[in-house]
Order: sequence, then structure tokens, then C-alpha cells
Amino acid sequence: MGVFKKHEACPNCGSSNANAQYDDGTGWCFACHTYSKDKQTSNGENDMATSVASTIRDNTITTQQGSFSALTDRGITLETCKKYNVTITKNEDGTVTHHNYPYYDKSNKLAAYKVRDVVEKDFRTSGSWPVTSLFGQQLFGSPSKFITICEGELDAMAAHQMLGNYPVVSIRNGAGSGLKDCKRSLEFLDSFDNVVICFDSDKVGMKAAQDVADLFTPGKCHILTTALKDPCEYLKVNKSKDFVSEWFNNKKQYTPEGIVCLSDMWDSLNEKEDIIAVDYPWEGLQKLTYGMRLGELCTFAAGTGAGKSTTVRELAYHVLTQSKFNVGMLFLEESVRRTGLALMGIHANKPMHLPTCEYSDQEFKEAFDTLSMDRRVFLFDHFGSWGIDQLLSRVRFMAKGLDCKFIFLDHISIIVSSQEFGDERRAIDEVMTKLRMLVQELNIHLGVVTHLKRISGDGHEGGSQVALSHLRGSQGIAQLSDMVLGLERDSQNEDEEIRNTTLIRVLKNRFSGDTGPASYLQYDRNTGRQVEIDSSELSDDDNEEEPNKPSNDTALFDSVME
Repeated sequence: MGVFKKHEACPNCGSSNANAQYDDGTGWCFACHTYSKDKQTSNGENDMATSVASTIRDNTITTQQGSFSALTDRGITLETCKKYNVTITKNEDGTVTHHNYPYYDKSNKLAAYKVRDVVEKDFRTSGSWPVTSLFGQQLFGSPSKFITICEGELDAMAAHQMLGNYPVVSIRNGAGSGLKDCKRSLEFLDSFDNVVICFDSDKVGMKAAQDVADLFTPGKCHILTTALKDPCEYLKVNKSKDFVSEWFNNKKQYTPEGIVCLSDMWDSLNEKEDIIAVDYPWEGLQKLTYGMRLGELCTFAAGTGAGKSTTVRELAYHVLTQSKFNVGMLFLEESVRRTGLALMGIHANKPMHLPTCEYSDQEFKEAFDTLSMDRRVFLFDHFGSWGIDQLLSRVRFMAKGLDCKFIFLDHISIIVSSQEFGDERRAIDEVMTKLRMLVQELNIHLGVVTHLKRISGDGHEGGSQVALSHLRGSQGIAQLSDMVLGLERDSQNEDEEIRNTTLIRVLKNRFSGDTGPASYLQYDRNTGRQVEIDSSELSDDDNEEEPNKPSNDTALFDSVME
């Protein structure tokens, strides 16, 4: 392509100034994406320029160009050429030089020709091109059940020839003009009961087909996917029967993006879903939740002293020892030393983080070596000032840079209190929204700890039942979490067993819908571990609620939250 000269009107799409002309005789229309190559006449004048000038003077074409002939190289018969009024032009020696495709206006009057140079394999137009309709539109005035739209004139003729009497038209200038051309003829196309789009089966053609299909009422359009590139290919290799069979059997009713017909889902439904999950270490919780899955946000909600951090550390240790996944831990209320010692203590079955705990150097070294082997656990050293965006960047780095698939954050309440948000409810919702987006982006399992609102009576510290309505924020935590687990513990009870027992209650369960009391975990002060017990082992008559039985009231509230 040469040096740019000027912008002028496009003879193909009618744009007033989108057609760029270059000094080597070539042109490119930025509106309809048409490339043109002009030839020089004997007197040095530009043939295309003459054609355009003639168009402006004459406005319309009233006489037929060329003569009728079968297009044998394409397999298109003389009868089909006469049907579409397509002619050829020959040299004196009988050599075919041009194919002439007639175009008509909305009143079905001959308005222009698209002329294909057989030798140069390029196109030019003559006549009043901007007023033209779809190629072949004038032939099918009486609406019928089906009309097929092709990407080119030869494809339309080939398809009509193979299908018999079914109406077939084509857009004017390839896939790039499909949407614009069909909009201009929308009233005509919409008069048919069904519209079949048969564009080239390449990426560009399929995209253009979807754009055109969106013009019509859902269910009216069908997109035909063919084995060969276009209808002409079928004629060339004598596979007309295959095209007809595909037209009748392979055209699929188009639905807008995001809507899927159940009838088309056999393969995906018949394929076993690959759900990546790690089982919970406690039978009751596992029974209701079916494990910790990637792509889920799980929130642990409890009052002060209910064992949130202890529970989350147990889960982190369980993932490390029972799976191949790396683990990230961001415990914002304690130092990395405290977190590391507590994690080692879980492995050693001794509360190594307590100053009264006795253990040998060998026990200490064995716990450290086991947990640090293969570099699979990463902690967040939050010394100094930090903000929510910096914290989120650490979560992203743990997932992307350190390949941590399970990340635990304790807790979001401290994130909000450390910022100058002003409105806590709004701030919590904003933080949860960003965390939810991270989970989707990174396909991780994120366990988040949160505090609860103050309630009347004994409060959560006295063992009051946790409900979704007790969560902080304007229900953003409940709405954005896939799983919400409430931890209940009567930390002031005179009975030591009850005082050291935490009930995990499933408040929300997007995966299975099962909710209710799940597991009783009793903390052993000698080992520093939480052990699942049966509720019957508790001596307090107040703990008569049966674990693992879904709560209808909670499930109803959960469905409302969904």
C-alpha cells in the first residue's frame, strides 16, 4: 500500500469519507473494511475513479452487463445464474474477465453491480451502491418458513442450488459488513419464520453470525456450522448431499451468550465434574459441607474466646498434612513466631506457644523440619503499617507467586479497624467484595475470620447461638461467602468441659444447602488440640441440640440471603 492521499466516499458501503486512497491506486475503507485495487486505463486515468464519477452522474443502472453463462469452475449452473441474474464478461478471444453480480434497491429496481475481476481477483462497484439491499433479496418477496443468509454471492447461489427452492441471500461485502447489511434489511429478514445464518466456519465468520443473530427475537435464528468452509466448497467436491444434510440437521437455534439449552449439555453433564476439595478433619462438619473446595470463600464467625484462631490453625495443619497443596496464613492479631510455634505444637501435640509447655529439642526440631519440608507453608509478617490493597496484594502473591491454594485470613475486622473508612458497615462490605473477586480470579479456597455484632443477654461469649443476622456489615459477609460457619462457646461456664468446647454451626452452605449444628470440638489443654466429641459427652443439660441435623429455620434464612 502506498502513501496516503485523501479520504473520499466509499462506493461499497456509502460512507462519505471513510475510504482512504493511496498513491499506488489502492484503497481501504475503515467503515466496511474493504480493500480495493484500481487499474489504469489506456489514457492513464483511474478506472475506479471513473466508475465512481459515473455512479454520481447516472445514479442508477438500468441495463444488464455481460451475458449469462454457467460458472463451471464453481459448479454453479446456468439456471442458477439466470435465477440470480449473474452474468460474465469476456474478452474478444472468449476468455472470461469479469463476473457481474447485480444488486437491487428496496423497491426491487436494479441499482448497482459488484464486478469481480477474475484475473486480479478483486472487486469494484458501479451504480448506486449505497442504496442496495442484500444480494438476491429481490427474488424472495413472498415470505416462507426459512431464509438463509450467506457471506458471499457465490455461496448464496451455491446454497440455493443445493437446497432447491429455499430462499438464500448474501450480505454485500463479507463478514465485516454482516451486521450493518442485515440491519438495513431487517424488516425483510424478519418477515420469515426462521433465519438460518450460513457464514464461513472460521472465527471471523462465527463472530459475525452471532452479531447478526442478536438482531432477532430469541429462538428465531439458527446458526449453521458446516464441516467445510462454505457452500461453494461442497459444490467443488461434489458433496451437495452433505451440505443439505448438515443444513437440515446441524443448524442450531441461537440463544444469546450466557444462555444454554439443556438439550445441548449432554457431554458436559455426562462428564464427571472435577471438584478439587480437601475433607474437613471433623466428621460432623464434613458430613454437612462435603469439604473445603477451591473457588470458595468460607467465613468463620464467632465472639471473643470462641476458638476461631485455634480452629483455623487446625484446618491449615490438616491441609498441609492431608493434601499436596501449599498453605498461606495471614494472622493479623499475632506475630509470625506465635503462628509458627502454634502450628508446630499441633504437629507435636503440645502447646509449644505456651511458656509452661515442656518439650525436648528433638521434638521441636522434628516439628519444624516436618512443617518446613518442601517449603509449603507461608506466613504474613505484618510488621509496620499496611492497607487493604497491600494486604490483598499479599494474598494474590501467595496464590500466584507461591502457589498457595488454601489461604487463611484472621481476621477482617482488624483490617477495617486499621483503616480510615469511617463507616464500618460499608467498609466490611467493600473488603468482602474485593476478597470475593480474588477468590474467583485466583481459584483458591479462602478462609476468613470475622467478629460478630454485640447482642443482648449472655452474648456470644456466654455461648449464645450465632445467626447470620449477627454478622457485621450490611449482610455483605453473608451474601458473598460460599460457606459461613458460626463458632459457639460458653467461655464462662463453671464446667471445664463445657468451657473448653466449641460448637461449629453451619449458617450458610451454598454447595449443598445443608445447615445446622455440625461438630462439637473440645480443646485439650495438655495437647493444645481440638478433638471432635459427641454432644452426649457434655454434662450440661443445655446442650441437647443434635449435631448434623440441618436447621430448617437457618436454611430458610439462607435461601433468602441467596
